Amino acid sequence: MTATGYGGTIKRMNNIWARLPLASILRHEFAGYNLAVFRRDLLAGITVGAVALPLALAFGVASGADAAAGLVTAILAGLIIGALGGAAYQISGPTGAMAAILIAIAGQYGLVGVWLACVMAGLMLVLLGLFRLGRYIQFIPSPVITGFTGGIAIIIAVGQLDNVLGVTTAPAENALAKLWGYLSSPPTPDWRAVTLAAIVIATMLVLPRFLKAIPASLVGIVLASVIAALASWQVSLIGAIPRTILLDSRLTLATIPWGDLDGLLLPAVSIAALGAIESLLCGSVGATMTGKPFDSNQELVAQGLGNMLVPFFGGVPATAAIARTSVAIKSGAATRLTSIVHALVLLLSALALAPLIGRIPLAALGGVLLVTAWRMNEWESIHFYWHTRLGHALAAMFVTMLATAALDLTQAIIIGVTISAIIYIRQSAMSTAVASEPVDEAKLQAQGYDLQSLSPSTRVYYLTGPIFFGSVHTVLAAFKGAERYSTWIISMRGVPLIDSMGAKALQELVDEQHARGGLVAFAGLQPGVRHMAERTGLVRLVGAERIYWGAAEAIVALGEGRLDHEGREALDHEGREAEQRRV
Repeated sequence: MTATGYGGTIKRMNNIWARLPLASILRHEFAGYNLAVFRRDLLAGITVGAVALPLALAFGVASGADAAAGLVTAILAGLIIGALGGAAYQISGPTGAMAAILIAIAGQYGLVGVWLACVMAGLMLVLLGLFRLGRYIQFIPSPVITGFTGGIAIIIAVGQLDNVLGVTTAPAENALAKLWGYLSSPPTPDWRAVTLAAIVIATMLVLPRFLKAIPASLVGIVLASVIAALASWQVSLIGAIPRTILLDSRLTLATIPWGDLDGLLLPAVSIAALGAIESLLCGSVGATMTGKPFDSNQELVAQGLGNMLVPFFGGVPATAAIARTSVAIKSGAATRLTSIVHALVLLLSALALAPLIGRIPLAALGGVLLVTAWRMNEWESIHFYWHTRLGHALAAMFVTMLATAALDLTQAIIIGVTISAIIYIRQSAMSTAVASEPVDEAKLQAQGYDLQSLSPSTRVYYLTGPIFFGSVHTVLAAFKGAERYSTWIISMRGVPLIDSMGAKALQELVDEQHARGGLVAFAGLQPGVRHMAERTGLVRLVGAERIYWGAAEAIVALGEGRLDHEGREALDHEGREAEQRRV
């Protein structure tokens, strides 16, 4: 190939790169980057790494894997997802929410099943991002999100009781069954394990009040580990940590359980749904805190690629972590290099501190997870729903919480969204109202309008609220007895939308009125409502000439009022003000 050919190829590749969303993000993010900004990223990355270390170890264990798997996940997620993500501030890794659903998958399919489901979920996330479906995650109601966050907190807390109590109990079908087992047959706790967990919990609750610069969870784990070692307490420990990110226990092409693909489809959907929800919520929170842009679709692609690769190193599914992202932002993170630095800090910890990490008691990690489970509840939202007595929000939240703890995330979200949708439909239907009034001819004539030819049996109907399958009966009931009026003026200024069933109901009313020799006119149709009326043939049935801007205009037109220019303008102005007051 000639030099010209090479130059043309390079130019085409540069053009393709320039059109990629990530390229635009990086150009904007690293504009004016200098040594001072790098220092900010470096310090923020070190801080986040210190915070992430105990959490990565704890969530690895909570996922049904081991501490090494959590550490590898945090390292690779920080490098891969952090480098390709949709925002400068996102920090990804293993999370408590993800661990809550992985433990159930691991119990049924083993770690190989978790890894394969992770790869499948990663592919789903990539497709969601490529088809630009990230924005649809926002349609999940906030009470549902609060509910399954609370359910996940229950799963995490119950899942750590064995480690905290220093006991081994029989496995259970779900978290609620496991909790009932503790209550019905209380085990005898090991006071040493309980003491170590209590030390960590107390440190995490008390230390931040006096010293916020050092991660309290890290201090608590170090303190508990030192006490256990000095006292020679025989408690369960993390165990050996490999000094590598390529674990011996990992997914390979030879170990893929192809026969489990069908059974793992629903778990993969759960992982993908949680990964998308948690990552996009984290991105939205970070965008609010920093004022920086967030590309939800690019974030989904990055999360997908990261989760497709992590299992082949022995890691578990990852997602963006709100707590670590918040630490990064508050520590002055400027670019995605913060995530990469945090990953390198974790890598150095694995290489240099592996023997010490292996001596950490599992009870200490259990204490970290109990505090994490408590804090991950959206207490502010729960208090708001309770204080304002929003019964529908509380119902959706509690049902979703129980479904999450008893079933799985996907089913819980479906149940929660269904309940929220039913409540919303009911409220929307109740908001629909129809008011009818006669034409006040005396008032109009007092203002100089001659409406002598207006039919004396003219009636104005004011419709407010959506007209859809849930409110059709309200509309039809309001027109019972309307046959005694020869002319209907139906004002729909307050109708934001109409569905096919609503349009069909109006067509039936118009047909019946026309069959009696009556007249129907419509006024104040919103653009969306007008479009639906045209598509369903309602405009053609009524006649385009009988569609008016407002009720006042319809009254004048149907009354063939002989008005001068000033009088007509006054009527239009009065009609518009009346419509606005009514809406």
